[in-house]
Amino acid sequence: MAVYTSVPDDALEALLARYEIGRPLALHPIAEGVENSNFRLETTSGRYILTIYEKRVDPADLPFFLDLMDHLAAKAIACPVPIHDRDGQSLQTLCGKPAAIVSFLEGRSPKRIDAARCRALGGTLADLHLAVRDFDGHRRNALSVADWRPLFAACRASPTPLPDGLAQLVAPTLDSLEANWPEELPAGVIHADLFPDNVFFADDAVTGVIDFYFACNDRFAYDVAICLNAWCFEPLGDYNLTKGRAFLDGYRTVRPLAPAEIEALPMLATGAAMRFLLTRLYDWLNQVEGALVKTKDPMEYAKKLAFHKAAPGPAAYGLD
Repeated sequence: MAVYTSVPDDALEALLARYEIGRPLALHPIAEGVENSNFRLETTSGRYILTIYEKRVDPADLPFFLDLMDHLAAKAIACPVPIHDRDGQSLQTLCGKPAAIVSFLEGRSPKRIDAARCRALGGTLADLHLAVRDFDGHRRNALSVADWRPLFAACRASPTPLPDGLAQLVAPTLDSLEANWPEELPAGVIHADLFPDNVFFADDAVTGVIDFYFACNDRFAYDVAICLNAWCFEPLGDYNLTKGRAFLDGYRTVRPLAPAEIEALPMLATGAAMRFLLTRLYDWLNQVEGALVKTKDPMEYAKKLAFHKAAPGPAAYGLD
C-alpha cells in the first residue's frame, strides 16, 4: 500500500453518495507498500479501505481482482469484501482513476514471525488454493519468467547505476530460469504477494488476508515459493529451516504437494526471488517525488537469490 493521489473532500463526498455506507468522517492515508493509493476510510456506518489504483495495475484486470475477493469471501476465506454501490457496482472512478471500497479487516500484521505463525500461514495459503478451484476468472501473471528480462533491461537503462555485482548475479540466473522454468505443475489462481504485511493475525491464528492486486493464474507451488522467500529468511539473509519446515508442513496438511512440485521448489524459489528483486530494483530506481511510499530494499532479495542458487535440493527448504 502507498499514497500517490490526494482525495479532495468534495470528491469523497460524491463517491460515498453512491453507496449506503454513510457519510465520511475521516480519511487516513496508509503509507506501507508501493503499488496503489490506500486510505482507511471512516464513515458514519463504520470503517473501510479505499483504494485508488495506480502504476502497474491494468484497469482491465480490476474486475478479476474484485470478483476474486467476492468469491473467496463466499468460501469463508477471511479477506476484504468489495462494497457494492446502489447499482451493484464495486468498481468506481475517483480523481480520474479507478477506485474501490472494501471492508475493513480487524487484526495486525505480525511484528514477530515464528514457526507457529509460519505453520498457520501455510494452512491458510493451502485453503486459498483449494477455494479457487471453481473460480472461473483468469488473469495472466504479468510478472512471470517471460517478463523478468525486459524488467531487468529497464532497470539497466536507468541513469542511476545498479548496485555493485548485481548485474553479474542477475544475468546468468535469468538464463537458467528461462531455460529450466517448470511448466507442467498444478495451477490455478494464486495470491502472488503474500508478504507479512498482507496477513493479519490474532496470536498465532490467521484472521485475514489482504491485497489481492497481484493475484493471477500460475502454479500453486510458485505461491508457496513466494511465501518461503517472504516469511522464512532472517533479517541478515539466512534461511530459517525451522520456519520453512513449519510453513511447508502447514501447507501440506491441507493440500499435499505433488512430487513434481517438490522437485521444482528450488527453481520456483529462485524465480520468486528474482521477481521481487527486479520489481524492488525498478521501484528504487524510479521513485515518485512527493509520494507517500516506503521504497523497499532490492538487495534483500539479492541475498535470497544467492541462497537459492546454492541450494542442493528441496531438503534445503525443510522438505523430507
